[in-house]
Amino acid sequence: MDASINAPAGQNEKRTKFREIAESRTNKALDAISRIGNLSNRSLYEWEDAELKKVLKALRDAVSEVEARFASPKGKVGSKFKL
Repeated sequence: MDASINAPAGQNEKRTKFREIAESRTNKALDAISRIGNLSNRSLYEWEDAELKKVLKALRDAVSEVEARFASPKGKVGSKFKL
């Protein structure tokens, strides 16, 4: 049985809002990650291994920060990436 059926109306609205926003933001993030992957085309771009490692570390760190914020919602907001 779906727990949201017995939930108060406000909680159901919050869940619906979460699902809509989470889906939209996740799809945007996946698209952005895909565009970063497009940078692997050596005929169009040139990079050093150290730069690539920084990009990949920044992505991993961002995912780790999101996980930590869900574990403890009072977590800090991340900073911007720069090579």
